[in-house]
Amino acid sequence: MKTNLNMKFPTSDISDDFVEWPPEATVFPIAGVDLRVLPGTHPLVIAEEAAIRENWAKETAANPALFDGRLVFQQRLSFSQEGIAGEGYVTPFSAFMWWRRQPQRQGGLHIFAYPVLESSDGALVAIRMGAHTANPGQVYFAAGSLEPEDIIDGRCDIEANMCREVHEETGLDLADAVAAEGLFASHARRTVTLLRLFRFDLTADEMVKRIEAHMLVAEDKEIAGAAAIRSADPAAHPYNVAMLPVIDWYFGKGNRR
Repeated sequence: MKTNLNMKFPTSDISDDFVEWPPEATVFPIAGVDLRVLPGTHPLVIAEEAAIRENWAKETAANPALFDGRLVFQQRLSFSQEGIAGEGYVTPFSAFMWWRRQPQRQGGLHIFAYPVLESSDGALVAIRMGAHTANPGQVYFAAGSLEPEDIIDGRCDIEANMCREVHEETGLDLADAVAAEGLFASHARRTVTLLRLFRFDLTADEMVKRIEAHMLVAEDKEIAGAAAIRSADPAAHPYNVAMLPVIDWYFGKGNRR
């Protein structure tokens, strides 16, 4: 599956200012993405070490199943006609959890990939997160933050991240799907979502059954079920907020199907 997502962009003019970006909560095409991973520690982690530690104690007291793993957290992002470029650091999950609870979310930015799974009968297929996860009960596409294993030659491999997350969480293989032309993005509250549509030659019911069968044998019991999405109704499922622009885009035919 050739997607050519990791283009090499200059990063000298990277800014975390979203003024020049398309409006929040819309889906827009991008030419590509280049996310560099820098050595060292994210400045946010250094500046807010005590607050991060205090918040993590509260998080784990409420949910002991949480694990302080590592993810790639951005310091800067830019958008241009060449695509999205960024610079980030491998960062503790505890720092991200503190950041996402801040009203203004200053000091960093989060970017992750959404493989949008489409069935042969025109539905989208997502997962519902388990009660012990960081997003209990929420419905969204099988996805996760960029992790150290997604880093190749100092840059994040978006395609590898999407393939890994989908397979781990659903048992489905993106190699069995047809990747639609084009890469898209959306953003809100200093979080950026990267989108690509993957069309499976399976009905939504067949995809849901396969995911439910995978749940029985998966080592990491992160998901509590699968959901077939057949409309842009925001109340149809308890969606993660990042899902709302995507279902509007898809069912509004903004994806040029």
